[in-house]
Amino acid sequence: MKMNSSATILLVEDDPNDVFLMKRALKASAISNPLKVATDGREAMDYLAGAGLFANRTEFPIPSLIFLDLKLPYKSGFAVLEWIRTQPSLDSMLVVVLTSSSEERDIKEAYRLGARSFLVKPPTQTMLSDLMASLQDYWMNHNEFTTPDQKASNAQ
Repeated sequence: MKMNSSATILLVEDDPNDVFLMKRALKASAISNPLKVATDGREAMDYLAGAGLFANRTEFPIPSLIFLDLKLPYKSGFAVLEWIRTQPSLDSMLVVVLTSSSEERDIKEAYRLGARSFLVKPPTQTMLSDLMASLQDYWMNHNEFTTPDQKASNAQ
C-alpha cells in the first residue's frame, strides 16, 4: 500500500522555527498530507497513545509517517522511538529521524531503536524543500508499507 494524500504526518519538533520551515518545505514539495505537531517527547507519546488531549482519533489520527527530532524536552527522541517500538500497534510505524545531529553514535542508536531513516536537517530552506521532495517521491510514491490500522485488522 502506498501512502495517500490524506495520511497524517506527525512532526515531533520543539523549535517553532523548524516547525515553520518544515511546513514551508512540505508545501513547496507539494506534500498536502495533514500535518500534526508534537512539541516534546512526552506530547508525542501522548499523541500516539491517544491519551488526554489526543483521545479524539478523528481530530488526532494515527500518523502514517513520523518525523522525529532527537533533542526534545521531557523525553528524548530516542526515548520516544524506543517506546514506539514497544507498542504492538505502532511497532512497524514509519519513523524518520530528522535532527541536527550527525554524530555517529546518534545515527547508530537511532537505527538500533528502529528508525527507518536518519536525516540531518539541511542548513537552508531550499535544501529542506529538496529533501522533502525526494522523501515525497520515495516514501509516498514508491515505498510499500502497512499502516497501523491495516496491521490491527490483519491480526484479527
